Amino acid sequence: MSEILKINNWINNREVPADRYLDVIDPGNNDVVVAQVAQGTEETIQQAAEAAQASQPAWAALPLSQRKAYIDKLAAITQESMADLVELEVREAGHERRTAEVDFGIAMGSLQYYNSVIDDFMKSEVIEDETSWTRIDKVPKGVCAGIVPWNMPICLTMSKLPLALLTGNTMIIKPPSDAPAALTLLMQRFAKALPDGVLNVVNGSGGRLGAAITSNPIIRKVGFTGGTEGGRSVYEGCAANIKTATLELGGNDPAVILDDVDIDKVVPQLLHGIFDRSGQICFAIKRVYVPRKMIDEFFEKMCAEADKLKTGYGLDPESYYGPLMNQSQYNFVMSLIEDTKKTGSEIRELGGKSTPELWDKGYYILPHVVKAISNDIAIVQQEQFGPVIPLIPYDTEEEAIAYANGTMFGLCSSVWSSDPQRGIEVASHIQAGQTFVNGHSLFALTFGVPFGGFKDSGVGREFTGAQSLDAYVDYHAVRLLKG
Repeated sequence: MSEILKINNWINNREVPADRYLDVIDPGNNDVVVAQVAQGTEETIQQAAEAAQASQPAWAALPLSQRKAYIDKLAAITQESMADLVELEVREAGHERRTAEVDFGIAMGSLQYYNSVIDDFMKSEVIEDETSWTRIDKVPKGVCAGIVPWNMPICLTMSKLPLALLTGNTMIIKPPSDAPAALTLLMQRFAKALPDGVLNVVNGSGGRLGAAITSNPIIRKVGFTGGTEGGRSVYEGCAANIKTATLELGGNDPAVILDDVDIDKVVPQLLHGIFDRSGQICFAIKRVYVPRKMIDEFFEKMCAEADKLKTGYGLDPESYYGPLMNQSQYNFVMSLIEDTKKTGSEIRELGGKSTPELWDKGYYILPHVVKAISNDIAIVQQEQFGPVIPLIPYDTEEEAIAYANGTMFGLCSSVWSSDPQRGIEVASHIQAGQTFVNGHSLFALTFGVPFGGFKDSGVGREFTGAQSLDAYVDYHAVRLLKG
């Protein structure tokens, strides 16, 4: 048996051991310990905050061109790290290999994108009239923290890290509790390429360390991606300390099918948005609204397409998707499936097993398609975050829009139509941070378009220019009065 990877926290460019280490278990094979990761405490967060605070003035004083050169180095390190860290991410997080590669690919794109827009953003504004001369500068907040989830940890770190560093802040990253290894190793490689203290990494319990981050007076900005309840706790903690937060939270993302679609064309396109990463993507399609006259045909064709999918270990090339992340998520999704069976809705278990020998050792669930009896059942109203998709009939466009808007979530959504203008018109009535027309998957995203949610799906926007970068700066007006 190979030696288990042991990973320490990283502060001021030094390894920081801990009194306790967490076993990171492979969700696709629970017999395997992937890594042992040091568990930080409130004291570890304080140590990281002090290191980041000490390094911040010198980092902010660097010319922007030098900070951009460092970001270029980080992009190159990300590319090089795919050789060993993609497989590690699959093993600890249950990804299929292709989505782990997408995770790294989006991360590299984010670093390059923010390097391309930072010069224009950081320019000072000058206002002059007969009474005064004013220069408005953008200045760093100081020390920022990023709290990252397990489902796409690399790219979601890069929705925070380059923004903080380019604007002159220093950073603490808190990796996910369940899948911390690949991200921690990548951040250690990043930190070694940066001046001491600019980037620090602390692992540990999300609740304990989240509270330590939000209550620490040195940390002035928090970027959080995760569940709505966790986001609420972060927001409350930041409010108590008058610090800002960007929150990208849960979603119960609807797809609205209009009555003019080509079903044979649309159904296969929907699969990526539903089942990639076993449905464990914040903006994955989680409910599909179908005209009542089309629901039976749509259901049969969706079942036929889902039946082609193979579920199994993420490193098996036959696996379309892998296991769920952990026991609690597995139990939750299975309970929704059992509850759905009791509603009178038709539900089918489909697909096949690509690694049947591991089925009893991991959190595997075959794809399920539901013809829902109503819009009110739990599988529709809750964010399932798993490979189960309900199809819900509707009678009018107005009803479909009302259904789509009828939850407290509003992250992403989609409208599908053979008439693009009709699709755009319906999309304009949906309450979501982003509504795609004739698409809805990881491949529908692009940099420069604001990503974030309405209502309980979050506060602020990521993966775009000024709207994202604004959250990492304060505005300082220097005003000369004439006369």
